[in-house]
Amino acid sequence: MKESIEKAKILIEAFPYIKQWFGRTVVVKYGGSTRSGEADLKNTLQDIVLMKFVGMRPLVVHGGGKDITKATERLGIRSRFVDGLRVTDIPTMKVVERVLGGKINKQLVSLIHQLGGRAVGLTGKDGAMLQASRMKSKSGKNIGFVGKVSKVNTAVLQSLDREQFIPVIAPLGLGLDGHTYNVNADEAAGSIAGALKAEKLVFLTDVPGICKRKDDPKTLLSTVRVKDVPKLLRAGVISGGMIPKIEACLTAIKGGVHKTHIIDGTLPHALLLEIFTPQGVGTEIIP
Repeated sequence: MKESIEKAKILIEAFPYIKQWFGRTVVVKYGGSTRSGEADLKNTLQDIVLMKFVGMRPLVVHGGGKDITKATERLGIRSRFVDGLRVTDIPTMKVVERVLGGKINKQLVSLIHQLGGRAVGLTGKDGAMLQASRMKSKSGKNIGFVGKVSKVNTAVLQSLDREQFIPVIAPLGLGLDGHTYNVNADEAAGSIAGALKAEKLVFLTDVPGICKRKDDPKTLLSTVRVKDVPKLLRAGVISGGMIPKIEACLTAIKGGVHKTHIIDGTLPHALLLEIFTPQGVGTEIIP
């Protein structure tokens, strides 16, 4: 009985947050770096299914860089990167589309259904959701079929929302030239969140958030305002793989998203801790 009472107390403590976020859209960017095993993936998807059952509107945008690298290596295709971007020629693009739109996307959809949720797997090509244009690297080099989001068409997402499905989106864009483009998953998540004017955009990473000193969780910045970002970039506090996430946060906020978050997705049930507790976890980036 005592254990049951403690569980009831937890539910009561979460009630104000369940009420606050009821009917609100939350875009979750899930990356492979947060998954060290099946249990970690299951924990994350359980959180997302629970969010749906308590009346929230979660969407999942996923990446898959490590899986793409492994798949290209098995086929004898050498992975090349320029300014942090994967050079995506035609053979590589075929692998990217198969891994993102096939393997990873369908795995996530299948697991959500196993956990009692209802999901539909999509790529950004479906319904011309992510319209993309070819981009070059920062140094001006040709990197193949790497795309930048030029427009988001939310019609297909709104249709799925009306039918109570959880969209699971692979970051493939469709160009006006008819080509498929490999879009950075962080950018895709930020653009989709902004287009939907989501309540929250949450990035699941393998670090606690933004820390003043790398590898020192004690220096975690719990809140960063948009005006502080240039200073943190100059100081090197925001660097490497954190830069595209911050850029996506800024895109989302500019589009009307109220709050963006960068949290440690390796922490069990990190999403629930962020959304349904007063202290939350990680770093929030706000206007």
